[in-house]
Amino acid sequence: MQQMLAIFITVFLAELGDKTQLATLLFATDRQQHPVLIFFAAGGALVASTAVAVVLGTAGAHYLSAIPLKLLAGIGFVAIGLWSIYAHFAGA
Repeated sequence: MQQMLAIFITVFLAELGDKTQLATLLFATDRQQHPVLIFFAAGGALVASTAVAVVLGTAGAHYLSAIPLKLLAGIGFVAIGLWSIYAHFAGA
């Protein structure tokens, strides 16, 4: 139960304010769409994308067990950060 709560909190906080939530907010401003329809469509999309992530993560862990995936993810985030800093100072 503690693991489920940790996963829920982590994903919930990661989703706050991201482009998916902002897109859903914009759909909700359309008076021609019923809010319940928007809720179920957005919820279904999140469930489907999460299912894909779980399947790919499970397969990745099975086939890439020798590679420290957390290390690769960390290196990827650092690389994106450095690229963003470079782009800022390069005027891009």
